[in-house]
Amino acid sequence: MHVLEPPRAPRRRQRVERFGEVLVDDYAWLRDPEDPATRAWLEDNNSYTEAVLGHLDDLRTTIYDEIRSRVVETDTSSGVVEDGWVHYARTEEGQDYAIHCRRPASGDRHADVAPVPPDVVPDGEQVLLDENREADGHDYFVVGGLAVSPDHRRLAWLVDTTGRELYRLFVRDLATGHDTPVVDRATYGLAWSADATRLYWLEPDEAQRPHRAWRHVVGGPGGPDHDELLHQEDDERFWMGLGEHRSREFVEIAVGSSTTTEVRLVDARDPAAQPWVVLPRRPGVEYDVEHDRVRDRLLVTDNADGADDFRVRAAPLVGRGGVADESDWSDVLAHRPGVRVDGVDAFAGAVFVSERTAARVQTRILDPVDGDRDTGILDWPEEVHTSTVADNPDDDTDWYRFAFTSLTTPLTELELRLTGPQLRPAGQSDRHVVRVQPVGGGHDPGDYTSRRDWATAPDGTAVPISIVHRADLDLDTPAPCVLTGYGAYELSLDPSFSVSRLSLLDRGVVVAVAHVRGGGEMGRAWYLDGKFARKDNSFRDFVAVADHLVATGTTAHDRLAIEGGSAGGLLVGAVVNARPDLATAVLAEVPFVDVLSTMSDPTLPLTVGEYEEWGNPLEQRWFEVIRAYSPYDNVVDAAHPAMLVTAGLTDPRVGYWEPAKWVARLRDHTTSDAPILLRTEMGAGHGGPSGRYRAWAERAYELAFLLDRILPAGAADGRS
Repeated sequence: MHVLEPPRAPRRRQRVERFGEVLVDDYAWLRDPEDPATRAWLEDNNSYTEAVLGHLDDLRTTIYDEIRSRVVETDTSSGVVEDGWVHYARTEEGQDYAIHCRRPASGDRHADVAPVPPDVVPDGEQVLLDENREADGHDYFVVGGLAVSPDHRRLAWLVDTTGRELYRLFVRDLATGHDTPVVDRATYGLAWSADATRLYWLEPDEAQRPHRAWRHVVGGPGGPDHDELLHQEDDERFWMGLGEHRSREFVEIAVGSSTTTEVRLVDARDPAAQPWVVLPRRPGVEYDVEHDRVRDRLLVTDNADGADDFRVRAAPLVGRGGVADESDWSDVLAHRPGVRVDGVDAFAGAVFVSERTAARVQTRILDPVDGDRDTGILDWPEEVHTSTVADNPDDDTDWYRFAFTSLTTPLTELELRLTGPQLRPAGQSDRHVVRVQPVGGGHDPGDYTSRRDWATAPDGTAVPISIVHRADLDLDTPAPCVLTGYGAYELSLDPSFSVSRLSLLDRGVVVAVAHVRGGGEMGRAWYLDGKFARKDNSFRDFVAVADHLVATGTTAHDRLAIEGGSAGGLLVGAVVNARPDLATAVLAEVPFVDVLSTMSDPTLPLTVGEYEEWGNPLEQRWFEVIRAYSPYDNVVDAAHPAMLVTAGLTDPRVGYWEPAKWVARLRDHTTSDAPILLRTEMGAGHGGPSGRYRAWAERAYELAFLLDRILPAGAADGRS
């Protein structure tokens, strides 16, 4: 039992009438970061949290040291070969950030892509951008994008030093290292014209929505007063993305809402070319585009005509300024209900289709030389895994790079040479391991085991669970367990390796992932069944998974911790309201818990664009739906579990006031002695502190809190 008294936020009652009802919010004043009382309350909470968790200082240090010991701090990435150059990044012990480099290619592919030994400086190495040098003097530093010009003379780069995800854009002369500022307010997305005389960039509006695409003349003045406007998106539901196609013949400007897409292409070889639309926006139709250069066509992945899980069609190009009428498009891969097509990668000798089905990720191989014949699924050694097409900048190659990982297998990069009638590796000579993520501390993947399990939701739906633990763990008695989930935006929590997770596993903790509805693990229907008025399914699924783990003897409620971040914080917040007895500890990272207030304010970043995800509470129907589950609006008197809630003062995605208000209200209603803690990063945003050492320290802080709650007293100090 803790004895310190938590800070109590003053109540300044705010009343808002909505649809004939009066809503009362005692803590709306926390939204004002300029109010001295706001900062004082946040800082008081930071001090309180430090005091309550002060007994964990040694454990935090131990876990931090474990994480650091497992990371090979001086390391080099694999090489990516393009136009006679090998691009790679390296890190150095004691430095927070990456150093981006290149060297001349030797012509020996396997040698060029192999990581250079960390104690070797290769001949001809040139440092393109040393993030450590650029970060000097900044408490926060994140590079939002890098793009080397096609003539390899310049580097365009984006940098954020506030955590607000607003970026300054520079162009660096790679011969002199001199940076020319282009604009002070840009957002994600960079592309070059083929002749390297033009640079494409995106401007955010006041709500930080990317809404204008510009073309900048390199060497001239930049910004909206000087650059050429290519597209302005006035519909506030639509965001914009920008990038180059692998073929380097097109720059893509994509605009999309949660339900509708429109893609514009610009001929990258013509610095004066104007954008043209591939398929005009139609409500409810989403698509993306891949340029198949060799066959002079676009491969379009879309959900039109009832193809809910998406299909792939071929659209012949008409010159470089248009595409054939849709009536002349042909099916490449027909719609298959239950098999969600995530995207397509086109090469001269193979087309790879990324798919999801039954909570599995898989890569389907099509033979474009033989009429896009389906040659089957690429084989991987573990069922519960993630495999993706990796960085392949050359569309005319015999070798294709993939990335593979699982809950037990560190990230492994492989290159495959696909041959024969089934486009498969003929033998080991056609399978080349480029790089395996190094893990220090004597790590052996064989010490751990993972599996897939299924829980049954109240409506009878089977909910997949990914589970990992030490292979020698005795499961005859309930083990401590950490359960995480997300369940929104059709995003999937795919199985992947985590160095920091080992500090849980080696203390006998089971780690489980609940793949709840609202995510994308089981196809489009899985997503739709966990959004809008069906959002409660996400929460019920998570509770069902937790109860299943208890019922099967894997864990017990008093040994279970639950974790979720951002929209996953909404998930665990709603679960705590519904079942405060479900777990003994909760970690909610930058949680989206004040859903009703945030979605009622169209001036905030993300709000208008997310009406198609959550609904618009300015309309009565959606007001009632959201109010029914919004965690902040449904806190009740209960014996709450111990909770650690995090926030970022400059977070543009989830305002710091959401977790702050939630903690204040939880303290008003809890009937238990378990601490409810708020920890705010005062100089960081949604992703927490920048720099790998601070990120490790943050994770050690969180893991120490969880272990202290789910392990017997003193057990967290040692490892099994």
